[in-house]
Amino acid sequence: MDKQIKLVEKLAKKFKDKVAVLEEEPGTLYVNKDDVLDVMGTIKDKYHFNMLLDSTAVDYEEKMVAVYHLMSLPECDQLKVKVNLEREDPRLSSVVSLWAAANLMERETYDLLGIIYEGHPDLKRVLCSDDFEGHPLRKDYKVEARR
Repeated sequence: MDKQIKLVEKLAKKFKDKVAVLEEEPGTLYVNKDDVLDVMGTIKDKYHFNMLLDSTAVDYEEKMVAVYHLMSLPECDQLKVKVNLEREDPRLSSVVSLWAAANLMERETYDLLGIIYEGHPDLKRVLCSDDFEGHPLRKDYKVEARR
């Protein structure tokens, strides 16, 4: 964990106002949503995080948070990146151009939580049927609507 915290501190110094590190989550890099492609591209190319382990999101009712878990195979490092999103319009840039593995993960997150990944090559439902209304993992999803 110390190695991960040092890496996050190093990245925070490099990206300055594009990222933040919260005291309660020292091993997590928070990236401004408008800077996702720039910061993630640099993390991939210059810091060798060549593998996207997971991309998902969490609904905290007052906001949505996109979560990425990255791995550097050459350095054996892992990095957690989060992006705060507005609940009413949860959208951010797709990272499919950086990691092809994001394609299916972003579609799943769109389908279940309604996160819009701008620039995604084929953003459509993957688990729910095309005529399904709403996003079933959002806390404001009304189960009664499906009956």
